[in-house]
Amino acid sequence: MQFRDLLLQGGFSLTPSEERIVQVLLTDYPTAGLGTATSLAKRAGVSDPTVVRLAIKLGFEGFPDFQQRLLSDIEARLHSPLLMMGAKRPDLGTDGEQGAAIAYMHSVAGSLDKALTTTPLATYERAARLVMDSKGKVVLLGGRYSRHVAGMLASYLSQFRANVAYIETLSAQQLDLLVDLGKRDVLIVFDYRRYQRDVVAFAEQAAARHVRILLFTDPWVSPISDFAEVTLSCPIEVSSPYDTMAPAVAQIEALVAQIFAATGERTRRRVEELEQIRHESNVTLNEARAHKNQSNGASRQKLQ
Repeated sequence: MQFRDLLLQGGFSLTPSEERIVQVLLTDYPTAGLGTATSLAKRAGVSDPTVVRLAIKLGFEGFPDFQQRLLSDIEARLHSPLLMMGAKRPDLGTDGEQGAAIAYMHSVAGSLDKALTTTPLATYERAARLVMDSKGKVVLLGGRYSRHVAGMLASYLSQFRANVAYIETLSAQQLDLLVDLGKRDVLIVFDYRRYQRDVVAFAEQAAARHVRILLFTDPWVSPISDFAEVTLSCPIEVSSPYDTMAPAVAQIEALVAQIFAATGERTRRRVEELEQIRHESNVTLNEARAHKNQSNGASRQKLQ
């Protein structure tokens, strides 16, 4: 098993501090693991002993053994034909035959590949439990662009559980929602560079009220991570003046898949009830046509 796969696999019960170390290692792989245990601990915002405990939990004798395995993996990759093929891949610049649009799509695909290897399974599992085990509200909030991703996740979660609220814009009226939030509630925040002051302030006030926080952010990490219980980061840089939200969308859909797999029959029953309501209300064109066909069939039977 490759070193990166070891970090990504499930089966380990990681603490929040250990998850932060793993995310640092995956986000800046392999460079983050090549320094000292102290430098890695500093980047992850944890103590030196936490780094050592993680190494032991992953099956190594200590940090030196952990680092030696990483170095061996790097050496093997440097000599692999697959890596050489990737290094010799043709340039996809804007002046090539493919043009700017296709080159951009390739860069987005690259970001999605990186997103696959920056968040361990354990983090998705903890995020799913945080969202679905909450006995109170689940409130979603994002920045200028990321609020649209927050809205998408809110639509998904509304199918899985009750008491989901989406804050589209932070008006004075929406700020008043803080008065009703407490330790039973969860705030899901999307905050990417350039981190938005009002979003950070709202999350900070929520944390002060003991609201549990799930953060979606970028590799540079929003200040909200200082008080978030679970943090999922993803790459956003592409060959464009604008950062991409595609990896963020992929992450929320991955979280939805994890929730559905973990909650099983309970979630399925709720979705079935929602579908029945939509069917009876002719929500979609297909349902409206089905009702029309049924009505026409009933009318023909009466005529006969």
